Amino acid sequence: MAATNFAEEMRSMGARLLLKLQRLPQAEPVEIAAFSVIILFTATVLLLLLVACCCCCSGCCRPEPRRRKGQVRPLTPP
Repeated sequence: MAATNFAEEMRSMGARLLLKLQRLPQAEPVEIAAFSVIILFTATVLLLLLVACCCCCSGCCRPEPRRRKGQVRPLTPP
């Protein structure tokens, strides 16, 4: 039941976004600027998330696994 509510909410938000985009050419300059800032912020967050996932999941950023070293023993006095 929660999945259907989530799907309905996403569909509703998509419809509102589409309506907002359709009315954007007749909007005031302040509203256009505010909408652009919101879109730019959202795109930046998604891009940073994508870069973080790529760096975390790929093997190129990880250093090579360290080899096990021998145990260090103290020096005996002469």
